[in-house]
Amino acid sequence: MRRKKGVIGFFVHHRVAANLVMLVMLLGGVLALTRMNIQFFPTFALDVVSVRVVWSGASAEDVEQGITNPLEQRLRSVDGLKKMTSTSAQSVSSITLEFEEGTNPIQALDDVRQQVDEFTNFPAEAEEPQVTRIERYEPVARLLVYGDVDRSELRQMAYRFEDELLQRGIDRVSIRGLPEQQISIDVPVERLETLGLSLEQI
Repeated sequence: MRRKKGVIGFFVHHRVAANLVMLVMLLGGVLALTRMNIQFFPTFALDVVSVRVVWSGASAEDVEQGITNPLEQRLRSVDGLKKMTSTSAQSVSSITLEFEEGTNPIQALDDVRQQVDEFTNFPAEAEEPQVTRIERYEPVARLLVYGDVDRSELRQMAYRFEDELLQRGIDRVSIRGLPEQQISIDVPVERLETLGLSLEQI
């Protein structure tokens, strides 16, 4: 009988080696699975800070020279800064700072505020700078609440789910589709007549 050549032929005649290779592959797969980074809720970078200064009546050129350029010089030293863009328009200066992925957004916001607060050469007519963190939210799940019950019960259930999700660390929960609440007030006419009042006076 002619022996088969090649890899397949080798494993046909050496079953122990074939079993060992299979065992190594299984162990490698299990090891890779344990080290795999799996996230049900993906990480979305919230890494943008905005600086806005209003200088009423100033031209775009004055805004750029008196506010935008000096602030940019200071803000370039903020740790983790990836990109900075600015707009100088009539009466307003706007600077947007984008930070590297992984930068602590709270720390970045504090660093920007510190640099802006330490700048003391703002024009006398300029308003107080507004430093805010731009939060970008991405929907990750949608829940449908329904049932053969009164709308008020569905409303309470939706609010209960909202509270539970917020307690579990979800940043924002939006509820849509609920009818607007109405308040009904019944006023006894006899009581109004006794008091000498009208509906307009209540």
